[in-house]
Amino acid sequence: MKTDVLVIGSGIAGLSFAIKLADARPDTSITILTKSSNDLCNTAQAQGGIAVVLDRVRDSFEQHVQDTMKAGKGLNDRKVVEMVVSQAPERLSELISWGTSFDFNGNGEFELGLEGGHSQRRIVHHRDLTGKELERKLLKKAGSLPNVEFVDRYFVIDLLKNEQDQENCTGVKMLDKVTGQQVNFNSRITFLATGGSGMIFSNTTNPSVATADGVAMAQRAGAEVKNMNFIQFHPTALYEKDKHPLFLISEAVRGFGAYVVNHKGNRFLFKTDTRGELATRDIVSEAVVKELKMSGERSAFLDCRHLNFEAFQNEFPTIVAYCHSIGLNLKTDLIPIVPAAHYQCGGIQVDEHARTSIPHLYASGECAHTGLHGANRLASNSLLEALVYSHQSYKSVIEELDKLPEPETIIRPEILRFEQEADDEIIASLRHRLNDLMTYDLIHASGKREKKEALEHLRELKEMLEDYPPFNTGTTGFYELRNMVCTAVLILDHALDFSSKMKKNLSELLA
Repeated sequence: MKTDVLVIGSGIAGLSFAIKLADARPDTSITILTKSSNDLCNTAQAQGGIAVVLDRVRDSFEQHVQDTMKAGKGLNDRKVVEMVVSQAPERLSELISWGTSFDFNGNGEFELGLEGGHSQRRIVHHRDLTGKELERKLLKKAGSLPNVEFVDRYFVIDLLKNEQDQENCTGVKMLDKVTGQQVNFNSRITFLATGGSGMIFSNTTNPSVATADGVAMAQRAGAEVKNMNFIQFHPTALYEKDKHPLFLISEAVRGFGAYVVNHKGNRFLFKTDTRGELATRDIVSEAVVKELKMSGERSAFLDCRHLNFEAFQNEFPTIVAYCHSIGLNLKTDLIPIVPAAHYQCGGIQVDEHARTSIPHLYASGECAHTGLHGANRLASNSLLEALVYSHQSYKSVIEELDKLPEPETIIRPEILRFEQEADDEIIASLRHRLNDLMTYDLIHASGKREKKEALEHLRELKEMLEDYPPFNTGTTGFYELRNMVCTAVLILDHALDFSSKMKKNLSELLA
């Protein structure tokens, strides 16, 4: 199996890259590989929208840059922020040219939403289904291009590197989920668009496919991975006991006017930040967690009862429908909420053209670390980041393709079948063990000792999966668990390193 360009993942990062490259180079074969159906991804879950400066009277690129830097605690790369923000209007125009629709007001102008951390209304959206609308239209556009092929239900196990120099990426080793066999897929360019890592955590809003596959395989291949401790928790995931993942209540609901209240019905966010419900996600999440620790309650609440229900239902039909399906009437009931792992701000380190530290390997979207987000992502900047970096990479790949030979065809295939010695229940129990360890408190509230203890447990689990053959069932479940444990180790390693650096910097300032 071979192709010119192999794209792993079918969210907005992978699809927008493939569309642009296919249009520009109709002679180039492009294969989009997914481990499930091609519409199951983080992009399809996005409710909010895309942050774009369109109102140049009240808003400006500089305001968007400042909001992004402030949300990221100043740990962003300003040049990257400026590049991404300035490209937003052009990238939006491309989406519209591909058939994507967005909401307009009565004057025929974009209806711009407001979300936490934004100083102006600048979120373009398609009700609370922006991600689904994007995914549907981009899949349709990519599917119409003759040189783009979708190959579903193959799980990528590891990256392949050139047998002679062990430097260049030459494709992937993957698992045929139907036959249980492992085969190689060779390519001139490999493009990682594998999404995030939310399923590592006890509470998450991410879909079941978000198992940190791209970060883990890139790290095993020797790629630089950076700032994995910067995990953003969304403060308003709908709390349901024993549910994993949790249903997301969009940031835009607070922008629409909903209140965050405790079990007594009292608002409490203004004690922490003068912006109240419109503070950034990290600030609201921290305030909610503190409130729950003080009260001993399982959840805080979103109060929408004072809002115009008809207008709210028109704006957020998916949220209203889901709440209704579990017995919540938003005219009279509060929505129980807890913070949940939502977005991975760190990832595979890339340059401004989405190139990783491994030649011929690119990464875009949530799996990549660009420097845009810093320590905390500003709402609705992620879809924009994916669009910009996939645009940047397609230009680079066009130049690189002509310098590369045809994909290798004589790499020894590893066509293997493992005996399933460890059953699915054992893999599931180990996964629960991982989820029990990886909590909000461990990442954002625990001290050095707690992190080190958790890291020791994770390293034992990692060693067990790598060195004890009976655990290798040769199944997707095993490989996903291996990737999640590998990435969890990175998260805590980076968290401890970050704490040490901050302590050193503080000591130097006080000296």
